[in-house]
Amino acid sequence: MAITASPHIVRAYNTAKYDIQVHRPGLTVKFQNRLHDDDVAKLYGFEAGLVPGVDLYAYLAHPAVERWGRAFLERGVMSAKFTKPVYDNDVVSVSGENDGQRMTLSAETRGAVCAVGSAELAERPIGLPDWSNFGALQPRPFKVPASSESLRVGDWLGCFTFETPQDWAAQFLSDMRETDPIYTREGLIHPGQLVRMLNWAIIDNVALVPWLYVGSTIHHLAAANVGKPLSVRAVVTKNVERKGHLLAELDGVIFSGGEPVARGSHTVIYQPRQAMQTYRGEAMAC
Repeated sequence: MAITASPHIVRAYNTAKYDIQVHRPGLTVKFQNRLHDDDVAKLYGFEAGLVPGVDLYAYLAHPAVERWGRAFLERGVMSAKFTKPVYDNDVVSVSGENDGQRMTLSAETRGAVCAVGSAELAERPIGLPDWSNFGALQPRPFKVPASSESLRVGDWLGCFTFETPQDWAAQFLSDMRETDPIYTREGLIHPGQLVRMLNWAIIDNVALVPWLYVGSTIHHLAAANVGKPLSVRAVVTKNVERKGHLLAELDGVIFSGGEPVARGSHTVIYQPRQAMQTYRGEAMAC
């Protein structure tokens, strides 16, 4: 019999509305995706700046971690995709219906479903492909606009190291409106930050117009600890046009302190339809 957990209620916060400073040794890096800005988002038909999809992924992960605890962060599998926009200060209700082995996830706001997904606990962590394929890789020295040429299938992408000090970890949990005590009690990185790392694989290598994160499937390999730097190595597996949008899909491995903690497929619209006319040649990032 399916069991539905009590909803996880979140008042959404647009963490990307303003420039984000990233913790990187000896480097001050700021990024902004203009779809999180009210004025630009309205040009694309949205009511206001969008709450980042990676944050919605973080909200959606709550029922799975509540159900399986640390075991999910060590060997859980979660898929998510996003169906409706969420705006700053929207009340989001996240639910998980569990049938014992698998959980169906959904999030609603303003009376509509805005995200759907699923989660399960694998018997053991998945294996990695040929380990040599995921060797250390630095970002490209120069960014060129995201395109079918700069994100070719088979291209490898690395990212700068992302530091995870205690103060950052506490702020991240606050920004995600996370209430589960496991992260502070055990000093663990939230799944929302792991999926965010796959965004950085794109951000650190190509110049972007306003863009959209579409969805991911993440396989956890081990719990990631606060204080250990994160990095990612990914390969482009798809680059296609769909309904006028240009999409790229990555297969990436996220590392914590040099050890693999998650592997995921990650899809983004790197050039929405309207960007082709309005923002051609203008480089922005999230």
